[in-house]
Amino acid sequence: MQVIFESRHPGGAELREVAIERLRFAMRRLSWLVPRARVQLADINGPRGGTDKQCQIELKTNTGTVVISSLAADWRSALDTAIQRAARVLVRGLQRQRKQGRRSKPAAGTQLLALDQ
Repeated sequence: MQVIFESRHPGGAELREVAIERLRFAMRRLSWLVPRARVQLADINGPRGGTDKQCQIELKTNTGTVVISSLAADWRSALDTAIQRAARVLVRGLQRQRKQGRRSKPAAGTQLLALDQ
């Protein structure tokens, strides 16, 4: 999985290696589904403080793009929350696809009844 990291803030740039390592670890079982990911860290309101650290993760999957955003008081919390959400969204989507695949195919040995209207 290719990971692209972007941050204009020096505090966010210090987490580059940590962010890439954490994302790859969290997505290790789903790496076949996500060939490319982008992590963006931003300080929304600058030096004023508060809950203003934003982490946005964009995952390019085989079926489309998933964008997850998280706000927190510090970089690490924003990163961890966004990674957790991204993994959860991918797993849910995969489960949904598998469940739909099971419903569309009849079980072996069963017959479908056609109703005339």
